Amino acid sequence: MALDEPNNGDEVFEEKGTKFVVEKDIFNQAKPINVDFISTPQGDGFKINSSLSPAEGSGCGSSCSC
Repeated sequence: MALDEPNNGDEVFEEKGTKFVVEKDIFNQAKPINVDFISTPQGDGFKINSSLSPAEGSGCGSSCSC
C-alpha cells in the first residue's frame, strides 16, 4: 500500500471519504478487497484482505496482512 495518483489503467473508488487507487488488473484478480485500520498490542496499522492468496514466504510486515 502506498500513496499514489490515479493513472489511466487504475480503478478508483471512494469509501467513507477515502479515495482508493488500484491497478485494474490487480483489482480484478483481488476483488473483493477489504481494508481495515486495526489496533493491536503490537501497534496500529492496516489489515488488507482479498481473494488473492499470499505467496509462500511473502509478507508485508507487522502492519498488514494479505
